[in-house]
Amino acid sequence: MAIATFSNESDNGAAWRGAILVVLSAFAFSTAGYFTRLIDADVWTMLFWRGVFGGLFIAGCVVLREGAGTFDAFRRIGKIGLLAAACSALATICFINALRQTTVADVLVINATAPFVAAALAWAWTGERERRSTFVASSVALLGVIVTVADAFDGSRLLGNALALLMTVLISGMMVAIRRQRAVCMLPAASLSAFLCALLVWPWADPASVMGSATGDNFTNLFLFGTLQFGLGLLLLTMGTRLISAPRSALIGALETPLAPALVWLAFGEVPSAMTCLGGVIVLGAVVADLLLTKEPS
Repeated sequence: MAIATFSNESDNGAAWRGAILVVLSAFAFSTAGYFTRLIDADVWTMLFWRGVFGGLFIAGCVVLREGAGTFDAFRRIGKIGLLAAACSALATICFINALRQTTVADVLVINATAPFVAAALAWAWTGERERRSTFVASSVALLGVIVTVADAFDGSRLLGNALALLMTVLISGMMVAIRRQRAVCMLPAASLSAFLCALLVWPWADPASVMGSATGDNFTNLFLFGTLQFGLGLLLLTMGTRLISAPRSALIGALETPLAPALVWLAFGEVPSAMTCLGGVIVLGAVVADLLLTKEPS
């Protein structure tokens, strides 16, 4: 099998590199709230340009890495790579619509179950079993997310929660697919997912209005939103998930929950509540404990 050819599977150094890459991806993704406050455009238009710029950024990295072999790099991702790209793009669409149909708190709590969903999918598809320590850390992180958003619970809607659950399954499926195909560089799949996301939101977006009015700082922020928040975050997540298990990637990704309000606090002076701070400390502690105590299975 192709997986058996991946020589770094039991390399603890590779596992640490993977964990660091996913931590950095969480930092990149956590800047979404910062950029959306700076950009003057509707959500669909922002998502369109975010996908375009993100796709171009990752594609440029693939070209720099592969050179004349770029076409072959895209071909090597195969059906599993296309599946990962589709899961990533559809998860983004589900996320945006879930936020419109239910509370942010519900979406965050449902998404915090991703380590468990990823573990179930990984076991069913590849037979890979997660360590008990990661399950314990994931449970603690889930508690931290609930504490973080406790003040925001005010009822929910079935459709929004269903979309949030579908998003969680899709993003977990993307992580498992990348891990399943870890002998192959999946950055081309990440690039395709960004372009696919832009294509899917195109009917509701108004790209021309942005081209005509977004100048100066607004256009710069659109570019940075696509490259640094989405493109770089997706690139780092894709690279990191090759080196660690999908449940651990999902667990580390939970860092985005406390990081996002912390960044908005530093940038705009929006002081988070005591419960948000407490929940953030719990999530951070769970992730750090898992990083220090858990080794990737050989």
